[in-house]
Amino acid sequence: MVSIITVNYNGWKDTCELIASLKKHETLPYEVIVVDNASQGDDADKIVHAHPDVMVIRSKVNLGFAGGNNLGYRHAKGDYLFFVNNDVVVKSSVLSPLVQRLQNEQVGGVSPCILSLYKPDEVQYYGYCRMSRITLKHTTLPFDYSRRRDYMYAKETEVLHGAAMMFRRDVIEHVGCMSEIYFLFYEEFDWSYQMQAAGYKLFYEPASVVYHKEAMTLPKQTPLREYYLSRSRMIFARKNLKGMEKCLSCIYLSLLVMPVKFVGYVLHLRTRMAWKMLTGTISGIFVPIR
Repeated sequence: MVSIITVNYNGWKDTCELIASLKKHETLPYEVIVVDNASQGDDADKIVHAHPDVMVIRSKVNLGFAGGNNLGYRHAKGDYLFFVNNDVVVKSSVLSPLVQRLQNEQVGGVSPCILSLYKPDEVQYYGYCRMSRITLKHTTLPFDYSRRRDYMYAKETEVLHGAAMMFRRDVIEHVGCMSEIYFLFYEEFDWSYQMQAAGYKLFYEPASVVYHKEAMTLPKQTPLREYYLSRSRMIFARKNLKGMEKCLSCIYLSLLVMPVKFVGYVLHLRTRMAWKMLTGTISGIFVPIR
């Protein structure tokens, strides 16, 4: 059985749409676990009313992305754990190819092909490369519409996608759960690195396709998003880089990226963005790494 775990925060309509799409299309045995991350309204009640057969766990505090998923994992019964964002929907059965890929004991985790729900010709995830050392910039080549067929082949990937990723239970028991130090962003990158360090391979499996709305919980270009991106990027550098690379990356992020972005936001009169980016970076520098 597959345990499907999703985290809800003020997004009960999206969560219900995800569950409804699974009920309509999925054929493999599964259970759905929804973790309501201290939504401000009565989201949990609405989800229970719409889908009384689904397990809804009510957290009294917002545990963040990793904390919410880890809480769901502790209640899961499946041999396979499918962590999926609540702003995802499926239009066909997706679990079986992912489970089949994980039959190889060397493979620890797998992500499906992720398409944009509103632009279905746009492939959001087709396997990711590791970020560049020191600068932590993405090295994955941009999506090219003219080569769309080239993205539809299974392959080993260096990083999974947090919107949809499946693991065997024994892998999580070996590596451990997602780090909760980030709260938002970079958790799947960190987890991918930890799994590879433990000797597991990660795969991109386009035989499974999900559709992603994206940024429904925390919209793009907002001060809060900028805060957590800046904070998590610094934490990631401190946690995953070693020696001189760690030192140079922290210097690069704090003494080059932060001042340049700060001045840019101020010049465009986006003072809240500037302040959140600054405080996020500083928080990432001083938060204890565990």
